[in-house]
Amino acid sequence: MLKPSSSQISQQERYIAIRDVTILAVTINILLTIIKIVFGIVGHSQALIADGLHSLSDLLVGAMTLVAAKYSTQPPDAEHPYGHGRFETLVTIAGGGLLLLMAAGLLIDAQRRLFEPELLLQPTTISLVAAILSIAIKEAIYHYTIYIADRVRSPMLRANAWHHRSDAISSVIVFVGVAGTMMGFLWLDAVATIGISLMIGYVGFSLSLPGISELMDTGLEKQELIEIKELIHSVEGVRGLHQLRTRKMGINVLVDTNILVDPRISVSESHQICEAVRTRLMAEMPEITDVLVHIDPENDEQSQPTLNLPFRNEITARLQQHWQSLGVAGAIEQITLHYLFGKLTVDIDLPLTIVPDIKEAQLLSQHFADLVAFYPDIDAINIYYRSTTAHKPIQIFKVNELRKFMK
Repeated sequence: MLKPSSSQISQQERYIAIRDVTILAVTINILLTIIKIVFGIVGHSQALIADGLHSLSDLLVGAMTLVAAKYSTQPPDAEHPYGHGRFETLVTIAGGGLLLLMAAGLLIDAQRRLFEPELLLQPTTISLVAAILSIAIKEAIYHYTIYIADRVRSPMLRANAWHHRSDAISSVIVFVGVAGTMMGFLWLDAVATIGISLMIGYVGFSLSLPGISELMDTGLEKQELIEIKELIHSVEGVRGLHQLRTRKMGINVLVDTNILVDPRISVSESHQICEAVRTRLMAEMPEITDVLVHIDPENDEQSQPTLNLPFRNEITARLQQHWQSLGVAGAIEQITLHYLFGKLTVDIDLPLTIVPDIKEAQLLSQHFADLVAFYPDIDAINIYYRSTTAHKPIQIFKVNELRKFMK
């Protein structure tokens, strides 16, 4: 998991940190690129020239990093309601792709020289000095960039740091190739170039693959999903969880989930539970920036479909004539519909004053219950009686609960 303390860094501070370390790296890469290519030409080392081209790729990636750091931290807008975090992803993939192209070009050229010995170069001492200088500088830049990347939680900057590490490792290969060639192994400089190309290709692939997975909306790791589920279940009112989907957008994580609640609670209470889930996830896991919670009264994956059941307007239209014949059309205070387990239950609230005694209340309830026989898509019709007095809150009773209030 990412360090919670990093969530305290503002977007502006994050941009400035990425910008500063990238400008430093770009400046050093410009100098090293010139040194490697010039010294490689003067010192007759194909491997050092290849290493210089590798540093040149770092320059291009650094420039893309600056652009991405600026635009990926911009707030959401009408065209990008989820923000601009994917800009970092695109830059990471582009940087990896650039290394793959560079690796392919170097590999082809080195193989050609091996099969045509007259094309092999013979490096001199100046190439050896340039390789040592590159190793020291690039390794120092790698460690500094990794430190900043961890502090501001930037996978893009971490990818950029690995460009520096790969450059340092390639310079080690250059050193071995140049030293070996100077000792009489004339083919070793070309072999070192092949080693550099393979190494660059591997780094390019390892950078591109996570970005491609992110563009394909690959979910979080298993342990992170377990943590999210535990946080959701810890919220009061959540009875279960039967769907959880996650995806990354740059450094941000988006979560979609379906939770189960008591099917008889109010819409407002369901919404309260939903907001509690959303707030807890975003508070406990700072990388989560948006949560979409769908409330279910039952497990959709196990329940029967209810879309074929009638909606409120159709139900009220059907029962209207029965309400009039029973004399309760103008007295109905509330109608509640329950779509559960593939069935429809209708609850009707009436004022207690509509029935003079318990016998009439039982008779009226039975009349409504008998209507189910005429409507096969309705499973039950329940009547509830509301007691409203000036000094007591509203009380709702089933017919079998009225005996203590009525004769």
